[in-house]
Amino acid sequence: MDETLTASLDDAIAAGFSGVVHVTRGGETLFSRAAGEADRAHGIPNTLDTQFAMASGSKGFTALAVMGLVADGALTLATTVRSVLGDALPLIDPAVTVEHLLAHTSGIGDYLDEDELGDINDYVMPVPVHLLAGTAAFLPVLDGFPTKFPPGERFSYCNGGYVVLALVIEAVSESAYHDVVARTVFDRAGLGSTAFLRLDELPGTAALGYLSKPEVGGLRTNVLHLPVLATGDGGTFTTAADMAAFWPALLDGTVLPEAVVSEMVRPRNDVPSESLRYGLGFWLRPDRDTVLLEGCDAGVSFRSVYDPASTLHYTVIANDAHGAWPVKGILDEHLPALAAATT
Repeated sequence: MDETLTASLDDAIAAGFSGVVHVTRGGETLFSRAAGEADRAHGIPNTLDTQFAMASGSKGFTALAVMGLVADGALTLATTVRSVLGDALPLIDPAVTVEHLLAHTSGIGDYLDEDELGDINDYVMPVPVHLLAGTAAFLPVLDGFPTKFPPGERFSYCNGGYVVLALVIEAVSESAYHDVVARTVFDRAGLGSTAFLRLDELPGTAALGYLSKPEVGGLRTNVLHLPVLATGDGGTFTTAADMAAFWPALLDGTVLPEAVVSEMVRPRNDVPSESLRYGLGFWLRPDRDTVLLEGCDAGVSFRSVYDPASTLHYTVIANDAHGAWPVKGILDEHLPALAAATT
């Protein structure tokens, strides 16, 4: 990898980054660094094998679980939410379909509306977070939000829509959401360190997430800010190595048939505010066939990118809300040249 790029990354990491940076091409590691601490109070360092939360990055896993049911004939993209969930969540427009939810075009009101969100470090759930250990527990959180616009009218990122998809998965499969995702994605892709971990009993292999607020000091974690267990809209834990393995398995037909995945990474909407496009569960660069997942929460910032033409991949994960962005900015700036050098 270019020495200038390597030096820029090393400088960004030395400036206080806490997390992991991993760049690969075709299975070859080009750059890999871990920095900062997984547990600041006890001085436990982050390593290349540390498990980090993905925040909304795991929406892609939810989308794959849904599309697995579509591939099996249990659902279609045109299936309405109402036909699956019945009278639950009565404010959801009866015309909202699975595809609308996957593409963020449903128009349903969102419990975590990012158009109105301030500092992510200040957000707290409207119910006690320890109760949110199963998908059905989110029903009171999701209910009561009026429709924002008619289904299909436009793109509007919707966290709640992916929790609704988790409810759909459970209703159709008659299995727990977490089990369906594990079978469909983690097991097939060989993601041995990717898992649903409770925030109140993290293993020693996982990093705590820290609030990026100087006024509270450096030791306050996100345990009171997020659901205790991940659901459809995010929160899974993973490693940089697992994400490097995930992308080839996704695109070579290991996880789902290639035709199904091609439908998921077909652009549905331009999202100028993000300088990206969106498919079904995956972000896409506007200038090339690069696919990516991204997430941000209190105590989490995450981005993982894969360029199929060059097999170039990078994953940046930080255990605070803002740490990943300076590093990913450097990588995004150099990605076209780096990819071109390998094709």
